[in-house]
Amino acid sequence: PRVANPGCYPAGAIALSRPLVDAGLIPPDHPLTINAVSGYSGGGRTMIEAYETGTGPSFELYALGLDHKHIPELMRYAKLDRRPLFVPSVGNFRQGMLVSVPLHLEMLPGRPASSDLEKALKGHYRDQPTVRVIAEPLSTLTKLEAEAPSATDTMELFVFGQDEHGHVVLVARLDNLGKGAAGAAVQNITLMLGLDETKVAQTDSGQ
Repeated sequence: PRVANPGCYPAGAIALSRPLVDAGLIPPDHPLTINAVSGYSGGGRTMIEAYETGTGPSFELYALGLDHKHIPELMRYAKLDRRPLFVPSVGNFRQGMLVSVPLHLEMLPGRPASSDLEKALKGHYRDQPTVRVIAEPLSTLTKLEAEAPSATDTMELFVFGQDEHGHVVLVARLDNLGKGAAGAAVQNITLMLGLDETKVAQTDSGQ
């Protein structure tokens, strides 16, 4: 059988949304907006050369034709019936990625609290060695750097909630070359060969 490696953007977006769709917290036809910023190393030879020779911009939005090639795979594997609005961007740093999904809690079934979304993600990824749901109070964590998990195949998921306003922002942080490419390929091979993913993850991280 043929196995497709996921794109780095869909890897983060699917990791955030699929468990919540499965749990009934996000309807498949919900109008999702997905924003993402990546290091320039995921943009191909021309983009890499532009940034490494100092001619690339500090920051830019792209794919503003709103027809990004990864949208079909994102919809399929997140089980979305409605096409999401996806806006990617690239920054002047080599590798790292943030994928964010803002939500209005009042528009979700049953008006869940932000803690309900976090609980669903934690339950889904409880036994996953390369995905961590980070629980941090907003008083201690109010900003994220895209470059933090560089050179690993670990993905970090965050739920930033303000229940008083009914707002939540889901965030996936990953290395676009690690978890978004090479690490995902290793995981695919592990699954195909029936290997112990925990041991492979420890070996890959140098433990």
